[in-house]
Amino acid sequence: MINVSPFQAEDAHEIAELEKLCFSSPWSETELLASACLSYAVYFTARLDNGIAGYAGMYIAADQGVINNIAVFPQYRRRGIASALIEALAAEGRSRGLSKLCLEVRASNAAALSLYEKNGFYRVGLRRGYYTAPKEDAVLLDKDL
Repeated sequence: MINVSPFQAEDAHEIAELEKLCFSSPWSETELLASACLSYAVYFTARLDNGIAGYAGMYIAADQGVINNIAVFPQYRRRGIASALIEALAAEGRSRGLSKLCLEVRASNAAALSLYEKNGFYRVGLRRGYYTAPKEDAVLLDKDL
């Protein structure tokens, strides 16, 4: 069973390791802790079999939740963990009166695009050359709450 709960400081080290596996510009443990402490930040950790399986976070800006990261350890993918994290962010957004969630994803990341669209996100734009290492466009997605 997937257990999604608010991020805890003791999770930062393992989540920083997850960041290294998933992103070309990973956040460090220090950056994760600093971000999670911000008054406008919301982070969740997903656990499966008592181990960390993934995490997600967003910043609240006006009436929107801007998702900055969703990551799942490779061995736990395709088990509904990312969807559970998205739902936790959406539920938190609704409880705070937000109108939508938004995010960007690499244009080549077909798996992530499929996941987000399956979870109610729709394409709203493109940022050319947004990503570096490697340089790539970002697809902009929104989800109405």
